[in-house]
Amino acid sequence: MTYAKPLKNLLSYVLLAALAAFLMAPFVWMLLISLHPSKTPIPPLGEIVPRGTGGEFAPQWKNYLHVLNNPNLPVARFFFNSLFVTVAVVLGQLFVSSLAAYGFARTRFWGREVIFALFLGSMMFAGPVTQIPVYLTIRNLGWLDTYWALIVPGVSSAFSVFLLRQFFMQIPGELDEAARIDGAGDFLIYWRVILPLSRAALATAAAFTFFGVWTDFFGPLIYTNTTEMRTLEVGLSIFKNSYGGSNWPLQMTAAVIVMLPLLVIFLFTQRYFTKGITLGAIK
Repeated sequence: MTYAKPLKNLLSYVLLAALAAFLMAPFVWMLLISLHPSKTPIPPLGEIVPRGTGGEFAPQWKNYLHVLNNPNLPVARFFFNSLFVTVAVVLGQLFVSSLAAYGFARTRFWGREVIFALFLGSMMFAGPVTQIPVYLTIRNLGWLDTYWALIVPGVSSAFSVFLLRQFFMQIPGELDEAARIDGAGDFLIYWRVILPLSRAALATAAAFTFFGVWTDFFGPLIYTNTTEMRTLEVGLSIFKNSYGGSNWPLQMTAAVIVMLPLLVIFLFTQRYFTKGITLGAIK
């Protein structure tokens, strides 16, 4: 009986480690393939670790430099476009969504609940449903093939507003009243009281937004025309076609470059996911 709890914990850790290894296996496989010499076929699992003629571990890190400095395709520009657009959308969406969430959570006005319900109803429509009107609007504004077309449509998010609104409602209203006694207005309360207490929810919303924008394919494909304005997701398909889909080490290298920022962001924000969602979902 004394060893029941330690044994249960050990079994849980073993199962979680096995699950983590299973989920990480495709990425490890892709990383190892990217370190093989260019133009080599996909090796069997027994030979997946790149080795030199003497049998030593010989990774081809130059594949990454070759992909980023490709003379025929501006992969480095694709990476910059993705990074610039994603950071801009994340910052813009956090500001706009947090303002809207503050209005729904901390201010009272006629029809607030009805408007919020209609706002949530917009989450039922998939992105492709609004793709055509958004495209026509961007075209009429003359924003096609510009950063405006890649950034502005992503600044608004019903999900981020919902997540932040639910979190803001958990913050005691007494803090607002104390701030108002000290002469603070709505914006000062929002900026100096609500936001500092909502780091978990903000980090969660930022992470989800980063993942969505970074991996977006159809938006950049439709809104941009020139190669210089493409993002990594679109550029990766161009990169694949430029090699005829046969140069697997370089294909995997490009895929690792696309996925690496997502893994880094997830590792830094994973501890906020559960906290941000559970605290924001309980009323």
